[in-house]
Amino acid sequence: MPRPYGLLRAGFPFVKTLGMRRVTNSPMDVAVGENGTIYVLSRGGAIVRLPWIDMATDWDTYTTNTIGGAGSDDGKFTWPVSMVINGEQHLWVSDEALHRITVLTTDGEFVAKWGEHGKEKGQLDRPAGIALDSEGNVLVADALNHRVQKFTRDGVFLATWGTQGKADGEFDMPWGIAVDEFDDVYVADWRNERVQKFTANGEFVLKFGRSGAGKGEFNGPAGLAVDKDGDIYVAEPDNNRVQLFDQTGRYVETFIGDATLSPMAREYMLTNSYPNRLREMADLEPQKRLRSPRSVTVTDDGRMFIPDFASFRVQVYQKEAIHLTEGQITPPARSPALQTT
Repeated sequence: MPRPYGLLRAGFPFVKTLGMRRVTNSPMDVAVGENGTIYVLSRGGAIVRLPWIDMATDWDTYTTNTIGGAGSDDGKFTWPVSMVINGEQHLWVSDEALHRITVLTTDGEFVAKWGEHGKEKGQLDRPAGIALDSEGNVLVADALNHRVQKFTRDGVFLATWGTQGKADGEFDMPWGIAVDEFDDVYVADWRNERVQKFTANGEFVLKFGRSGAGKGEFNGPAGLAVDKDGDIYVAEPDNNRVQLFDQTGRYVETFIGDATLSPMAREYMLTNSYPNRLREMADLEPQKRLRSPRSVTVTDDGRMFIPDFASFRVQVYQKEAIHLTEGQITPPARSPALQTT
Protein backbone atom coordinates (compact mmCIF):
# COMPACT_ATOMS: atom_id res chain seq x y z
CA MET A 1 0.00 0.00 0.00
CA PRO A 2 1.53 3.38 -0.98
CA ARG A 3 2.06 6.10 1.58
CA PRO A 4 -0.60 8.80 1.75
CA TYR A 5 -0.13 12.11 -0.03
CA GLY A 6 -0.82 13.84 3.29
CA LEU A 7 -2.17 13.21 6.79
CA LEU A 8 -4.90 14.77 8.88
CA ARG A 9 -3.43 14.16 12.33
CA ALA A 10 -6.56 13.81 14.44
CA GLY A 11 -4.79 12.80 17.66
CA PHE A 12 -2.60 10.23 19.39
CA PRO A 13 -4.38 9.44 22.67
CA PHE A 14 -3.14 7.31 25.53
CA VAL A 15 -4.93 3.94 25.63
CA LYS A 16 -3.73 1.90 28.60
CA THR A 17 -0.87 0.65 30.75
CA LEU A 18 0.43 -2.94 30.75
CA GLY A 19 2.54 -4.71 33.37
CA MET A 20 3.91 -3.82 36.78
CA ARG A 21 6.97 -4.21 39.00
CA ARG A 22 8.06 -7.85 39.51
CA VAL A 23 6.37 -8.85 36.25
CA THR A 24 7.62 -6.52 33.51
CA ASN A 25 10.83 -5.51 35.25
CA SER A 26 13.11 -3.04 33.39
CA PRO A 27 11.43 -3.51 29.99
CA MET A 28 13.79 -2.95 27.07
CA ASP A 29 11.62 -3.70 24.05
CA VAL A 30 8.20 -4.91 22.90
CA ALA A 31 7.14 -7.14 20.01
CA VAL A 32 3.53 -7.82 19.03
CA GLY A 33 2.61 -11.23 17.63
CA GLU A 34 -0.45 -13.02 16.34
CA ASN A 35 -3.77 -12.53 18.12
CA GLY A 36 -2.40 -9.40 19.75
CA THR A 37 -0.06 -11.24 22.10
CA ILE A 38 2.51 -8.80 23.48
CA TYR A 39 6.08 -9.88 24.24
CA VAL A 40 8.01 -7.69 26.67
CA LEU A 41 11.79 -8.10 26.81
CA SER A 42 13.24 -7.56 30.28
CA ARG A 43 16.79 -6.34 30.82
CA GLY A 44 17.15 -9.28 33.22
CA GLY A 45 16.66 -11.71 30.34
CA ALA A 46 13.06 -12.84 30.66
CA ILE A 47 10.47 -12.36 27.92
CA VAL A 48 7.01 -11.85 29.42
CA ARG A 49 3.95 -12.73 27.33
CA LEU A 50 0.93 -10.53 27.92
CA PRO A 51 -2.43 -11.05 26.20
CA TRP A 52 -3.98 -7.90 24.78
CA ILE A 53 -7.21 -7.37 26.73
CA ASP A 54 -9.82 -4.66 26.75
CA MET A 55 -9.98 -2.50 29.86
CA ALA A 56 -13.48 -3.85 30.54
CA THR A 57 -12.18 -7.41 30.92
CA ASP A 58 -12.18 -8.78 34.46
CA TRP A 59 -8.79 -8.35 36.08
CA ASP A 60 -8.56 -11.96 37.23
CA THR A 61 -8.38 -13.11 33.60
CA TYR A 62 -5.14 -11.19 33.14
CA THR A 63 -2.50 -13.93 32.97
CA THR A 64 1.17 -13.90 31.97
CA ASN A 65 3.83 -16.39 31.01
CA THR A 66 7.61 -15.97 30.95
CA ILE A 67 10.12 -17.47 28.53
CA GLY A 68 13.87 -17.08 28.20
CA GLY A 69 15.65 -16.03 31.38
CA ALA A 70 19.05 -14.92 32.66
CA GLY A 71 22.20 -16.79 31.68
CA SER A 72 24.50 -17.60 28.78
CA ASP A 73 23.12 -21.00 27.77
CA ASP A 74 21.10 -21.48 24.59
CA GLY A 75 17.86 -19.53 24.83
CA LYS A 76 19.13 -17.41 27.74
CA PHE A 77 20.23 -13.77 27.84
CA THR A 78 22.68 -11.67 29.82
CA TRP A 79 22.17 -8.06 28.62
CA PRO A 80 19.40 -8.23 26.03
CA VAL A 81 18.72 -4.99 24.14
CA SER A 82 16.31 -5.38 21.23
CA MET A 83 13.65 -7.83 20.05
CA VAL A 84 11.68 -8.29 16.83
CA ILE A 85 9.19 -10.92 15.65
CA ASN A 86 8.92 -12.36 12.13
CA GLY A 87 6.07 -13.88 10.16
CA GLU A 88 6.87 -17.34 11.48
CA GLN A 89 6.37 -15.98 15.00
CA HIS A 90 10.01 -16.37 15.94
CA LEU A 91 11.54 -13.87 18.34
CA TRP A 92 14.96 -12.42 17.48
CA VAL A 93 16.87 -10.93 20.43
CA SER A 94 20.20 -9.10 20.52
CA ASP A 95 22.49 -9.54 23.53
CA GLU A 96 25.21 -6.94 24.00
CA ALA A 97 27.05 -8.92 26.69
CA LEU A 98 27.15 -12.19 24.76
CA HIS A 99 27.72 -10.44 21.40
CA ARG A 100 25.15 -12.61 19.72
CA ILE A 101 21.66 -12.89 18.28
CA THR A 102 19.31 -15.54 19.66
CA VAL A 103 16.15 -16.86 18.03
CA LEU A 104 13.27 -18.42 20.01
CA THR A 105 9.77 -19.55 19.23
CA THR A 106 7.01 -17.66 21.00
CA ASP A 107 6.67 -20.71 23.27
CA GLY A 108 10.28 -20.23 24.36
CA GLU A 109 11.83 -23.08 22.39
CA PHE A 110 15.42 -22.40 21.32
CA VAL A 111 15.81 -22.14 17.53
CA ALA A 112 19.26 -20.72 16.81
CA LYS A 113 22.03 -18.40 17.89
CA TRP A 114 24.84 -16.74 15.99
CA GLY A 115 27.49 -14.08 16.38
CA GLU A 116 30.94 -13.84 17.89
CA HIS A 117 32.87 -11.05 19.54
CA GLY A 118 35.26 -9.11 17.34
CA LYS A 119 35.80 -6.31 14.85
CA GLU A 120 36.06 -8.24 11.59
CA LYS A 121 33.18 -8.39 9.13
CA GLY A 122 30.46 -10.57 10.55
CA GLN A 123 31.72 -10.22 14.12
CA LEU A 124 29.92 -8.12 16.74
CA ASP A 125 30.85 -5.79 19.57
CA ARG A 126 27.88 -4.93 21.78
CA PRO A 127 25.07 -5.46 19.25
CA ALA A 128 22.14 -3.21 20.11
CA GLY A 129 19.14 -2.63 17.84
CA ILE A 130 18.02 -5.26 15.33
CA ALA A 131 15.51 -5.13 12.49
CA LEU A 132 14.24 -7.43 9.73
CA ASP A 133 13.93 -6.41 6.09
CA SER A 134 11.36 -7.63 3.55
CA GLU A 135 13.53 -10.63 2.62
CA GLY A 136 13.95 -11.74 6.22
CA ASN A 137 17.53 -10.51 6.49
CA VAL A 138 18.67 -9.22 9.89
CA LEU A 139 20.14 -5.74 10.29
CA VAL A 140 22.17 -5.10 13.42
CA ALA A 141 23.34 -1.84 14.98
CA ASP A 142 26.87 -3.00 15.89
CA ALA A 143 27.32 -0.35 18.56
CA LEU A 144 30.99 -0.45 19.58
CA ASN A 145 32.12 -1.26 16.05
CA HIS A 146 30.27 1.91 14.96
CA ARG A 147 28.60 0.31 11.96
CA VAL A 148 25.52 -1.43 10.62
CA GLN A 149 25.77 -5.06 9.55
CA LYS A 150 23.38 -7.16 7.49
CA PHE A 151 23.06 -10.94 7.85
CA THR A 152 20.85 -13.67 6.49
CA ARG A 153 18.39 -15.14 8.95
CA ASP A 154 20.96 -17.90 9.55
CA GLY A 155 23.66 -15.42 10.51
CA VAL A 156 25.62 -15.45 7.25
CA PHE A 157 27.30 -12.06 6.75
CA LEU A 158 26.00 -10.07 3.77
CA ALA A 159 27.10 -6.44 4.03
CA THR A 160 28.25 -3.64 6.31
CA TRP A 161 28.52 0.13 6.25
CA GLY A 162 29.70 2.90 8.53
CA THR A 163 32.76 3.76 10.56
CA GLN A 164 33.35 5.90 13.63
CA GLY A 165 32.97 9.61 13.00
CA LYS A 166 30.56 12.52 12.65
CA ALA A 167 30.26 12.86 8.88
CA ASP A 168 27.23 11.71 6.90
CA GLY A 169 27.11 7.92 6.97
CA GLU A 170 29.45 7.66 9.96
CA PHE A 171 28.40 6.64 13.47
CA ASP A 172 29.36 7.06 17.09
CA MET A 173 27.77 4.13 18.92
CA PRO A 174 24.67 3.45 16.81
CA TRP A 175 21.91 2.02 18.96
CA GLY A 176 18.43 1.75 17.49
CA ILE A 177 17.65 0.54 13.99
CA ALA A 178 14.44 0.23 11.96
CA VAL A 179 13.51 -0.76 8.40
CA ASP A 180 10.52 0.61 6.50
CA GLU A 181 8.36 -1.00 3.80
CA PHE A 182 10.85 0.08 1.10
CA ASP A 183 13.74 -1.54 3.03
CA ASP A 184 15.21 1.88 3.79
CA VAL A 185 17.17 1.77 7.05
CA TYR A 186 16.95 4.26 9.95
CA VAL A 187 19.64 4.39 12.62
CA ALA A 188 19.65 6.18 15.98
CA ASP A 189 23.21 7.51 16.17
CA TRP A 190 23.50 7.70 19.96
CA ARG A 191 26.60 9.78 20.61
CA ASN A 192 26.16 11.93 17.52
CA GLU A 193 22.67 12.86 18.83
CA ARG A 194 20.93 12.30 15.50
CA VAL A 195 18.99 9.90 13.30
CA GLN A 196 20.33 8.87 9.90
CA LYS A 197 18.45 7.27 7.00
CA PHE A 198 20.00 4.98 4.36
CA THR A 199 18.91 2.96 1.37
CA ALA A 200 18.88 -0.82 1.66
CA ASN A 201 22.44 -0.77 0.23
CA GLY A 202 23.74 1.64 2.87
CA GLU A 203 23.69 4.84 0.79
CA PHE A 204 23.14 7.93 2.93
CA VAL A 205 19.77 9.65 2.40
CA LEU A 206 19.18 12.18 5.18
CA LYS A 207 19.82 13.04 8.81
CA PHE A 208 18.07 15.07 11.49
CA GLY A 209 18.55 16.06 15.11
CA ARG A 210 21.13 17.78 17.28
CA SER A 211 22.17 17.69 20.93
CA GLY A 212 19.73 19.09 23.47
CA ALA A 213 16.41 18.70 25.25
CA GLY A 214 14.25 20.89 23.02
CA LYS A 215 11.86 19.91 20.28
CA GLY A 216 13.65 17.92 17.62
CA GLU A 217 16.80 17.65 19.74
CA PHE A 218 18.25 14.48 21.24
CA ASN A 219 20.12 13.36 24.32
CA GLY A 220 21.16 9.79 23.57
CA PRO A 221 18.56 8.65 21.02
CA ALA A 222 18.01 4.92 21.53
CA GLY A 223 15.37 2.68 19.96
CA LEU A 224 13.31 3.91 17.03
CA ALA A 225 10.44 2.79 14.81
CA VAL A 226 8.91 3.74 11.46
CA ASP A 227 5.22 3.28 10.68
CA LYS A 228 3.34 2.73 7.42
CA ASP A 229 2.82 6.48 6.98
CA GLY A 230 6.57 7.05 7.11
CA ASP A 231 6.42 8.65 10.55
CA ILE A 232 9.56 8.13 12.64
CA TYR A 233 9.45 7.56 16.42
CA VAL A 234 12.57 8.00 18.57
CA ALA A 235 12.92 6.96 22.23
CA GLU A 236 15.19 9.04 24.44
CA PRO A 237 15.99 7.53 27.84
CA ASP A 238 17.95 10.57 29.02
CA ASN A 239 15.19 13.02 28.05
CA ASN A 240 12.45 10.67 29.35
CA ARG A 241 10.34 10.91 26.21
CA VAL A 242 9.50 9.66 22.73
CA GLN A 243 9.52 12.11 19.85
CA LEU A 244 7.59 11.80 16.60
CA PHE A 245 8.89 13.09 13.25
CA ASP A 246 7.44 12.93 9.76
CA GLN A 247 9.19 11.15 6.90
CA THR A 248 11.34 14.21 6.13
CA GLY A 249 12.61 14.46 9.72
CA ARG A 250 10.32 17.37 10.62
CA TYR A 251 9.37 17.42 14.30
CA VAL A 252 5.68 16.66 14.97
CA GLU A 253 5.11 16.00 18.69
CA THR A 254 6.44 14.58 21.96
CA PHE A 255 5.12 11.89 24.30
CA ILE A 256 6.08 12.26 27.96
CA GLY A 257 3.79 9.65 29.53
CA ASP A 258 0.17 9.42 30.72
CA ALA A 259 0.18 6.11 32.59
CA THR A 260 -2.68 4.73 34.65
CA LEU A 261 -2.53 1.67 36.88
CA SER A 262 -2.61 -1.46 34.74
CA PRO A 263 -5.29 -4.10 35.36
CA MET A 264 -2.56 -6.25 36.92
CA ALA A 265 -1.46 -3.43 39.24
CA ARG A 266 -5.04 -2.69 40.27
CA GLU A 267 -5.56 -6.31 41.27
CA TYR A 268 -2.35 -6.22 43.32
CA MET A 269 -3.26 -2.94 45.02
CA LEU A 270 -6.68 -4.22 46.05
CA THR A 271 -5.04 -6.98 48.08
CA ASN A 272 -2.32 -4.83 49.71
CA SER A 273 -3.40 -2.06 52.03
CA TYR A 274 -0.01 -0.41 52.64
CA PRO A 275 0.71 0.50 48.99
CA ASN A 276 -2.80 1.94 48.81
CA ARG A 277 -1.99 4.31 51.69
CA LEU A 278 1.28 5.35 50.06
CA ARG A 279 -0.49 6.09 46.79
CA GLU A 280 -3.19 8.04 48.61
CA MET A 281 -0.45 10.29 50.07
CA ALA A 282 1.55 10.68 46.84
CA ASP A 283 1.74 13.41 44.23
CA LEU A 284 0.42 11.41 41.28
CA GLU A 285 1.57 13.72 38.50
CA PRO A 286 5.12 12.25 38.27
CA GLN A 287 3.68 8.73 38.42
CA LYS A 288 2.22 9.14 34.92
CA ARG A 289 5.41 10.17 33.20
CA LEU A 290 7.89 8.11 31.21
CA ARG A 291 11.14 7.24 32.92
CA SER A 292 14.06 6.23 30.71
CA PRO A 293 12.24 4.62 27.74
CA ARG A 294 14.78 2.59 25.72
CA SER A 295 12.69 1.75 22.66
CA VAL A 296 9.36 2.20 20.90
CA THR A 297 7.25 -0.20 18.82
CA VAL A 298 4.48 0.76 16.40
CA THR A 299 2.12 -1.79 14.82
CA ASP A 300 0.51 -1.57 11.38
CA ASP A 301 -2.75 -0.39 12.93
CA GLY A 302 -1.03 2.59 14.56
CA ARG A 303 -0.77 1.27 18.11
CA MET A 304 2.37 2.56 19.84
CA PHE A 305 4.01 0.64 22.71
CA ILE A 306 6.58 2.43 24.90
CA PRO A 307 8.55 0.23 27.34
CA ASP A 308 8.70 2.48 30.42
CA PHE A 309 12.04 1.11 31.64
CA ALA A 310 12.40 2.67 35.10
CA SER A 311 8.69 2.33 35.96
CA PHE A 312 8.48 -1.39 35.04
CA ARG A 313 5.52 -1.08 32.67
CA VAL A 314 4.47 -0.45 29.07
CA GLN A 315 2.49 2.61 28.01
CA VAL A 316 0.21 2.23 24.97
CA TYR A 317 -1.07 4.93 22.59
CA GLN A 318 -3.23 4.84 19.45
CA LYS A 319 -2.50 6.92 16.37
CA GLU A 320 -5.50 8.63 14.82
CA ALA A 321 -4.63 9.92 11.35
CA ILE A 322 -6.73 10.22 8.21
CA HIS A 323 -5.05 9.67 4.85
CA LEU A 324 -5.48 12.62 2.51
CA THR A 325 -5.45 12.67 -1.26
CA GLU A 326 -3.74 15.34 -3.34
CA GLY A 327 -7.01 17.19 -3.69
CA GLN A 328 -7.58 17.33 0.08
CA ILE A 329 -4.43 19.22 1.06
CA THR A 330 -2.55 22.03 -0.64
CA PRO A 331 0.98 21.37 -1.93
CA PRO A 332 3.90 21.97 0.47
CA ALA A 333 4.76 25.67 0.86
CA ARG A 334 7.76 26.81 -1.13
CA SER A 335 8.84 29.08 1.71
CA PRO A 336 9.99 27.21 4.85
CA ALA A 337 7.98 29.57 7.03
CA LEU A 338 5.23 32.11 6.50
CA GLN A 339 4.73 34.64 9.23
CA THR A 340 2.55 37.72 9.51
CA THR A 341 3.05 40.58 11.95
